[in-house]
Amino acid sequence: MKHIAISSAFATIAVATFCAAGLGTAPLAQTNDSLMLAHHEWTASGYSVYPEPGRNGSNTKLTKAPAGYKPFYISHYARHGSRFHYSADDYHYLYNTLAKADSAGKLTPLGKSALERTRFLSEHAAPRTGDLTQVGVGQHQGIAKRMAKNFPEVFRGNSGKGKSAPHVDAFASTSGRCIVSMAAFVSELRANVPNVDVRLESGKSLMQGINTFDFKYTKDYAETEAYHKESDKLWKNISFAPTLARIFSDSNYVKKNVNASDFYNKLYEIHGSMQGMDAQFFEGTQPFNFNDLFTPAEELARWKAQNAWWYSVLGSCPLTGEQGVTYGKSILTNILDEADKAVTGASGTAVSGTAANTPVATLRFGHDTGILPLAGLMQLPVANARVTDLSKLHEQWTDFKIIPMAANLQIVFYKAGAGKNAKPVLVKVLYNEVEQELPVPCGYAQAQGAGAKANCPAAPYYRWDDFSAFYRNIAK
Repeated sequence: MKHIAISSAFATIAVATFCAAGLGTAPLAQTNDSLMLAHHEWTASGYSVYPEPGRNGSNTKLTKAPAGYKPFYISHYARHGSRFHYSADDYHYLYNTLAKADSAGKLTPLGKSALERTRFLSEHAAPRTGDLTQVGVGQHQGIAKRMAKNFPEVFRGNSGKGKSAPHVDAFASTSGRCIVSMAAFVSELRANVPNVDVRLESGKSLMQGINTFDFKYTKDYAETEAYHKESDKLWKNISFAPTLARIFSDSNYVKKNVNASDFYNKLYEIHGSMQGMDAQFFEGTQPFNFNDLFTPAEELARWKAQNAWWYSVLGSCPLTGEQGVTYGKSILTNILDEADKAVTGASGTAVSGTAANTPVATLRFGHDTGILPLAGLMQLPVANARVTDLSKLHEQWTDFKIIPMAANLQIVFYKAGAGKNAKPVLVKVLYNEVEQELPVPCGYAQAQGAGAKANCPAAPYYRWDDFSAFYRNIAK
């Protein structure tokens, strides 16, 4: 069968340009129509592949820590890597709809090609619904390798006599794709730090620190009149007809036999998911995607509605009372609680090590519905816009920069000196491995009665006392 374009090339273009644009840094402006039309792969929304740093010479230089400071602990949260589409029924629906039309002689030549593609997906992708792909495995392996390379001091273990191996706690959502993401990350970490001791856990009792969101909750806050008024404007710019005309040869047949909205939206989502497919999946056939069924302008119109939906549900959206970000509170609280233990365990020891049973890293593997509200709650630049005119939302807030597959937050802790000579612990935040500027005021801890004010370092470094006090106040 004849197919158009190779998915791996599609993914490579997305990664390279996404990184080169410096999309995780402080400027609030996100994108514009011209840029989106030039890079239509970004319209895959949350299916976008991870923007691996360092591709095509993109700037990933990390700011040097203040004199004398060394990293000793990392608190991490990551979305699972690239996966198959979440619904087997959607794969089957597309194929069955096209097969029925083909039996009636109502497919164009391009429609017949689409039929063969959906047949393959119905047979081979549907049984893998929601599973991590090998692309997803590679994403987490890459992040782990770079973490070990960027912060080697963290993984050197306790210093002195009886030196102990570095201990890492790793927790995953009960979802299989999160567990496999954790396994991929840890396997690569062990390859780079052979003596690392890792505790792996996954269970319902851990979900408070990983993900508490359920889409059934959205009806309680996201279905506002103000949001729907704005969202409806975006949906009016979406036309199903051109794509359907490329596939079906008879418009009357479509009117009588095809739910145009269902077909188009399912096709759009599966189209986006193809970025995460790997060569192994296509074994026995030519790799393919659905680029030939949409124009970039059509993808852009549909994505704007999708982007607005994510914003309303889990973003800092004024039209829904900014309620979505509150689902990051339990995760943020867990991050702060575990960090307190690590800081306490590391106190009074040499800069190069930590107490024997204190983890040098806490790893969490969850979902877009965990990291998206967390990023907004923490007021990270990439996720902190407040927009009421949703036709301009993409100029300030874009889902594919916040929740690409394997999106991750790394909070790196630094210390200097020991005992009476110990200096204040510092932290910096990386989002998708790019340093972030935070809204944490210098001296915030003093204002809250938690400690004496001291000279604060320049961004991206912040005093842990200020960081902790500021975010505990937000997480209440």
